[in-house]
Amino acid sequence: MANAVSNVRIQAEDFDVNTEISALSDGRNDVGAVVTFSGLCRDEGGTLAALELEHYPGMAEAEILRIAEQACARWPLTGLRVIHRYGKIAPGENIVLVVAASPHRQAAFDGASYLMDYLKTRAPFWKKEHLIDGSSGEWVSAKDADDEALKRWE
Repeated sequence: MANAVSNVRIQAEDFDVNTEISALSDGRNDVGAVVTFSGLCRDEGGTLAALELEHYPGMAEAEILRIAEQACARWPLTGLRVIHRYGKIAPGENIVLVVAASPHRQAAFDGASYLMDYLKTRAPFWKKEHLIDGSSGEWVSAKDADDEALKRWE
């Protein structure tokens, strides 16, 4: 559906999952399913003070929008919202949210999963660990498992 991408944002501020779901579903009779994925900052065994996310402004939004439009072209989505945070994020805090709405549950599941697989591997974000002992860890490398997950959409 051409206008299904309802919102793509990259922001430092936290977000409210229920508000984002309501924005896609309230007052609509064409939504039969809403699927959400909310990614949180992991504690990494008690060693992580924060995860710092950086992005290239403009480029990151354009790439996420491109991926979101592909999902909307592939599945009958009636709405799609993507929020990705940047800055220092503490363990337990939100990092990313994908909300996919569709008349049918499988399309909503597939659209959300597709988007997350592409976000994990193709979105231009860089992550650096800040440890509890005050040191900075390394920049986090992409995982082979994320690349493998992406292959199912080819």
